[in-house]
Amino acid sequence: MDNYPEKHDAYAVLRVRDFRLFLSFRFFATIAFQMQSIIVGWQVYQITKDPFALGLIGLAEALPNIASALFAGNAADKYNRKKIITWFMLLFVCGTLALLLFTIPSFGILEKTGVLPIYLVVAVSGVARAYLYPAIIALMAQLVPRHLYTNSSTWNSMIWHIGAITGPAVGGMVYGFFGVRAAYLSVLLFLFFSLILLLFVKNRPAPVVEKGETLMHRLSGGLKFVFKNQILLGAMSLDMFGVLFGGAVAMLPVFAAEILHTGPQGLGFLRSAPMAGAVIMGAILAHKPPMVRAGKSLFISVAGFGISIILFAISKNYYLSFALLMMSGMFDNISVVIRATTMQLVTPDEMRGRVASVNSIFIGSSNEIGSFESGLAAKIMGLVASVIFGGGMTLLVVLVTAKLSPKLRSLNLRAIR
Repeated sequence: MDNYPEKHDAYAVLRVRDFRLFLSFRFFATIAFQMQSIIVGWQVYQITKDPFALGLIGLAEALPNIASALFAGNAADKYNRKKIITWFMLLFVCGTLALLLFTIPSFGILEKTGVLPIYLVVAVSGVARAYLYPAIIALMAQLVPRHLYTNSSTWNSMIWHIGAITGPAVGGMVYGFFGVRAAYLSVLLFLFFSLILLLFVKNRPAPVVEKGETLMHRLSGGLKFVFKNQILLGAMSLDMFGVLFGGAVAMLPVFAAEILHTGPQGLGFLRSAPMAGAVIMGAILAHKPPMVRAGKSLFISVAGFGISIILFAISKNYYLSFALLMMSGMFDNISVVIRATTMQLVTPDEMRGRVASVNSIFIGSSNEIGSFESGLAAKIMGLVASVIFGGGMTLLVVLVTAKLSPKLRSLNLRAIR
């Protein structure tokens, strides 16, 4: 976290009207997404009592998400990005409505079929989120001037994390006190607010598409761009493998119920803890962005994340576990801001959607497939041992990536501004 020789305005990007509306849209949408995630997780665990079933939730979302990602990136580089976001937000709304219908006792859907319909809705949501991510990232870059990319990435990350704190806490509280139907109704309310705010963001032109490009050429364009860039590839790989092995979020319902002995309310706060830490770090990064020593900061942050996860696995105290999850979020947000800023700075506008879609494949692999890996590892090794193993693997990933990516180690974001 470096001192600037020139005056740095931490709030410059917030003076851009459309960016403020965009942040508000992301805030409410993130609350809705995170609420639905924790509601689905707790509901599935209550029905199955099986940690592996929680891992399957991640797999059900990841597979269609990854399969759709390159097509989603191509769409974001070819069509109006705001319209893409609107249509796929509406698809997500349809999924939430379906989950709400499943909870009506007179229909008896889950009693007859088990949790399979929930997995099917999660899969549809995975497709929706595959299209939302590159369109959102690409639209954000159109809303602000280039010299504010670091500032916008920091605030975007911070607002996302505030929403990600609020969502699980609200979702867990509503579920715990008012039941599953009220919880899904609350998700729909937040989705409605987000869509209203999105409507007030001014349209930006669709990117210029080169004539004569084949679909296959366009789909592979983002992949080729990333794999030829050692810095982008290293940063994305570090995040993917670090979180793939080090993520413990999917197992939080089991930790909450069997080790920390708390209900859905306590689970909601545990789920929010990494986001709370990320918000604290986001406020620091807004004033002291990691520019000159970005590469070293990236490796230190991912290592710190892995250590926090190992200590969390050992803890049997609720408050200590909460604090360790907060620390993991603080470390994680450093890598998020560095990776997002790097991606914005080195990617041309006509390829932002496709490069973002490649990044979403890495993210989907680390988060959703990481959830499946966590469930499978817990089934084979036991809950605590599997999380310790994952944290140790994260540290190994840091060492290997540092060895293979010298350009990433010496990354200076100010030099590529």
